[in-house]
Amino acid sequence: MQPATILGIPVTALATMFAGMAMLAVVVAIYAATSVRDPMVKRVKALNERREQLKLGITASTSKRRQSIAPRKKATDRMRTALSSLRILQDEQLKAAQLKLAQAGIRSKDAAVAVIFARLTMPIFLGGTMVVGVYLLGWFADYSPLKRYLIVAGSLIGSYKAPDIWLKNKVTKRSHAIRKGLPDALDLLVICAEAGLTVDAAFNRVSRELGKAYPELGEEFMLTAIELGFLTERRQAFENLASRINLDHVRGVVTTMIQTEKYGTPLASALRVLSAEFRNERMMRAEEKAARLPAIMTVPLICFILPVLFVVILGPAACSISDAMKTSL
Repeated sequence: MQPATILGIPVTALATMFAGMAMLAVVVAIYAATSVRDPMVKRVKALNERREQLKLGITASTSKRRQSIAPRKKATDRMRTALSSLRILQDEQLKAAQLKLAQAGIRSKDAAVAVIFARLTMPIFLGGTMVVGVYLLGWFADYSPLKRYLIVAGSLIGSYKAPDIWLKNKVTKRSHAIRKGLPDALDLLVICAEAGLTVDAAFNRVSRELGKAYPELGEEFMLTAIELGFLTERRQAFENLASRINLDHVRGVVTTMIQTEKYGTPLASALRVLSAEFRNERMMRAEEKAARLPAIMTVPLICFILPVLFVVILGPAACSISDAMKTSL
């Protein structure tokens, strides 16, 4: 007797495979539950490094700073040398990459060189591999010439755009996480301002309170508090906050902070108005998503739910009619 199979695979083999996958999922879940870490530990370490860099910028010479960070920059220097020799590395391009990395939460300025280098080398290696495989080694020989050309062109364009797409996704996710916690942060800033704390102390306190709930926003506020204490111009610290976060809401908060510092206007009342506006906007976005839900559910309802419902309702009746017809015949 032949063993039962599904798509040519024995049922026992499939059951063993699924049991192994289930056991692996259980082990991963147990490990994830037992190794929960504070999301702010790594971020606080990076902020402490930023604090030390700002101290070095005030008290140490440029030569000492270069000597302290020289061992970390060997690979970056090689990439920079290769790009400079090809006359590809431009100051505007480097600044744009550094700004995008800062908005994605990556503080290292050397990473900008790595992104530009990856943008240059990935099409050469991945796209070149696909060109050699398709046109020289006979990959996808059954495909038409147009399909093979589209595969090669897609690999070249995709490998060139891959670093930018990855960076854009990180910026989008980080901006969304910061937008969610901004009204709560403004409420805490209002409380701190009404309690008589200075702007530096208020940002520091809010960053510690929001660190676990919104680690991205807590990190940005902590870095702003550090820069407010070390930079010579406080306006520059607020402008750095606006440049690191790609949100119009943050730009509005920064403008309010700068005007408060310049003209001495009450900070608590302005922040309270901004917080109310942001909360109303967040509620409107939630209502918009809820109103869009019926239209989004139409296609799954037609494709997946209604056929099953028809089978459940009409199936017994169809079976009864079929039995009655067989009996009558």
